[in-house]
Amino acid sequence: MRYATLRIDNTLTAARIEGDRAVLVDAASAVDAYLRRDHLTDTGEVDARTAHYARVSPTPAHILCIGLNYRSHIEQLGRPTPAYPTFFAKFPSTLTGPRDAITLPRVSDRVDGEAELAVIVGRRLRRADTKEARDAIAGYSVANDMSLRDWQHRTTEALQGKVFDRSTPLGPLLVTSDELDDARDLNVTFTVDGVEWQRGNTGDLLFKPAELVAYCSTFLTLEPGDVILTGTPGKTSGAAKSLTPGCQLITAIEGLGAAINSTVADPLPDTRPLWQERT
Repeated sequence: MRYATLRIDNTLTAARIEGDRAVLVDAASAVDAYLRRDHLTDTGEVDARTAHYARVSPTPAHILCIGLNYRSHIEQLGRPTPAYPTFFAKFPSTLTGPRDAITLPRVSDRVDGEAELAVIVGRRLRRADTKEARDAIAGYSVANDMSLRDWQHRTTEALQGKVFDRSTPLGPLLVTSDELDDARDLNVTFTVDGVEWQRGNTGDLLFKPAELVAYCSTFLTLEPGDVILTGTPGKTSGAAKSLTPGCQLITAIEGLGAAINSTVADPLPDTRPLWQERT
């Protein structure tokens, strides 16, 4: 199945996507529709091609992100292969819709994007093995882990460069595992104004989705709607140094559609000199 969270008249509602049809159902989000999939009632229909897609999981309890998880990317960086997954976290306030504009903060001179396969958890899970974890995956989606590189590398912890407001598109679809063969072999791309910045394939993932879900469940009780970003492939030769206002970003994964976002200038001032004076 293919579910989406749509924004209609400033209200979120779920839809079942059937080709060009978005069949509205009596659920609040794509995750809610998945959880109630055997008890849904159709309530209307809109054109899936022109619908306003919102983030598929609007308010996850947890957003966990994996670094260094594509073998080719690890080799490109000249880093040793990790023995365990490398984690950082995001907050629900970082999420935005797959068609929404992304404001580039004036406080950063180095904003980058990262195409990622997102895993959406479908039920509460604690201390699961890999089989239980695979069965608990609601489905997969597209994400762009936008990053302020200059902030990310200020310290050894990446958090401050990863959590600026409304910076992580999630969607447009939640596609169930049975339609994607557990996301084993999907092409992943990220383009900026038509120039390819990234290309990879989920077959190159070091830690697979079910392994990551099981691993996370050993130290954290996962909840329905939780999001795990599985890492990003390396950069192509066409990748530039920083995104600027006025760019069109297309983050696409085979079988999952594409997040298409424009970048806009920040209306807030650059407060870095003030910050530096205070320190």
